[in-house]
Amino acid sequence: MKSRTVRALEELGRVRLSPSFFMRDFLHSEIANFYGMPNMPDDPKLAIYVGRRLCEELLEPLNATFGRLAIRSAYRSPTVNALGNERGHNCASNEKNYARHIWDRRDAGGFCGATACVVIPWFADRYVQGADWRSLAYWIHDHLPYSGLQFFPKLAAFNISWHERPVRSIYSYIKPLGYLLRGNHPAGPFAEHYVDFPPLAAAARSC
Repeated sequence: MKSRTVRALEELGRVRLSPSFFMRDFLHSEIANFYGMPNMPDDPKLAIYVGRRLCEELLEPLNATFGRLAIRSAYRSPTVNALGNERGHNCASNEKNYARHIWDRRDAGGFCGATACVVIPWFADRYVQGADWRSLAYWIHDHLPYSGLQFFPKLAAFNISWHERPVRSIYSYIKPLGYLLRGNHPAGPFAEHYVDFPPLAAAARSC
């Protein structure tokens, strides 16, 4: 288990996951802050590995295409997530969050993954003026190797997941509720839904 000291947390936070993102960007947790508990992985190597895949394959292309991303929620330790679930803070059970928000645990199938909840300000501005969340969902589906997307009403925030065995599903808590796509069916492309979106930009590469 990683030593739980301020220095250890500082060192972990300095780990660069991709050109635009450091591990520190993903460690903030309102639950951890409110209840005064550390939000640190027990398996930093696994958390860093999946965090790099999440950043390099999904977040960097979004950042390059739409501009700065706002990270709303990302890594949660099993302890933080369990408390969030117990207290009703919109956290699924630990078992459901392994290889999702709990980056340093493999899921029941033995696979690894990582999830971050993000807001794209470029799209949030359009969303408050009436833009359909599905336009962004379809753009991501056509351009990026995501595993799962979940959209939320506030600011059109969404969970975006990298997984070593992607399921390619899109679910929304914004109307129309429920699954938009599931298991890559229909496959697309869906370009007619995002005609005024910028084209996919080349993402910065890791050194």
